[in-house]
Amino acid sequence: MRTLARQGERVIAVCRHPIDLHLANVEVVNGEPDEPEHFLPLVRRSRAVIHTASRSTPGSSAGLAMAELQHNLHPTLALLQALQQHPQTNLLYLSSGGSLYDASHEALATETSLIRPRSYHGAGKIAAEHFISAWCSQYGGGAAILRPSNIYGPGQQERAGFGIVPTGLGKISRGETLPVWGDGSAIRDYLYIEDFVALCTAMLAKPMPMGARMFNAASGEGISLNKLFHVMEAVTGRPLQRSYNTGRAVDAPRIVMDASLARQHYGWSATTSLHEGIESTWKWFNTIRQ
Repeated sequence: MRTLARQGERVIAVCRHPIDLHLANVEVVNGEPDEPEHFLPLVRRSRAVIHTASRSTPGSSAGLAMAELQHNLHPTLALLQALQQHPQTNLLYLSSGGSLYDASHEALATETSLIRPRSYHGAGKIAAEHFISAWCSQYGGGAAILRPSNIYGPGQQERAGFGIVPTGLGKISRGETLPVWGDGSAIRDYLYIEDFVALCTAMLAKPMPMGARMFNAASGEGISLNKLFHVMEAVTGRPLQRSYNTGRAVDAPRIVMDASLARQHYGWSATTSLHEGIESTWKWFNTIRQ
């Protein structure tokens, strides 16, 4: 939202907790809207809706199917019902990459690859994608569905269960031990936040065509958790103490995605190396602790 505001857009930010962005053209609405009538006065004032809200991760959703329905799917369906009255309002939905694709093959996952969610979080995301597609088909709406890889970077607060990069840097800064699910061999793709924001703003720069289109957002480079830890140690110059535990069923051994479709449609590709991204994140991390 900061990027859009700095580009001169008027932004309505719906947040669970009070925030002050110190930006004159950002209107903050506190709360958790979960009924169509909550969304209607906001949607009618907007040319586009960016849906980023989620209350779960693959790990936190384990055993909590009803919570996924209540906290994630229910608000999303309420938003879509409000959008039925304003189909000209575009929708940018942040889905998931790592929690959706089948992990049984070695190739890069494309938008047409087999979907096989391993968690309720992933199942909820794919359900939301289908509901969005149905809204587009019934009401002539336009939507872009982004399936991002593991996004990291400045601004991502350290929070239990959310984001291995801020968690790892926090453990390094305090000299604490990081618990790791599995042996650290799980391979993932890590995408720097500024690269991701560049794709989002490119998508919002012009009206979306009718229908729902899916796009991967990823660097296209898979690395293991252990290699990620080594990069963190190289950037910080400090060791990351860690303890390895039995792996979880919700964690795929390998998910790496192909973002060629985003490059074809928007001329976009990730340009920040992992080392550069971790270095910028570490600098920001130290700034907020001062």
